[in-house]
Amino acid sequence: DVVQPGAPFLAVRQLEAQHWKQRALPGFMGVAGPLWTRHEADGWAYGLLLAPGHLNPAGVAHGGALLTLIDHVMSTVAWEASGRTPCLTLQLDTQLLAPARAGQFVEARARVVRRTHSLLFMQGSVTLDDAPILVAQAILKASSTHPTHRPSA
Repeated sequence: DVVQPGAPFLAVRQLEAQHWKQRALPGFMGVAGPLWTRHEADGWAYGLLLAPGHLNPAGVAHGGALLTLIDHVMSTVAWEASGRTPCLTLQLDTQLLAPARAGQFVEARARVVRRTHSLLFMQGSVTLDDAPILVAQAILKASSTHPTHRPSA
């Protein structure tokens, strides 16, 4: 969806009418967002309403902003698939296919393609108006301990 410039309140109302919910998250995603979520029949969709702070000097969505979004989405899907065990991104391969601009709403989805005892092989995409603007493949590792856990010496 293209949101009219200068109408962020209207954009938020449009997203809420489509059952999107804005999430306040701690850490980096809280700074990189705000993240939007919506429950769908086959899982969750995630979104980002692009603001001027998400853009690069060329005036389009910064690749790092889109990579942050898909990494967060893949990690969240892996976390759910592994029984809410923290998952670490070991490898993330992306292809940027098309630009997006401020005022546009991009959607991200991911799925587990294959799983071993501790590894999750993932695929994901970021779309704009149902057309992919980024595709990704990743390998994540389900952590046996919480990331803040430090073994005693």
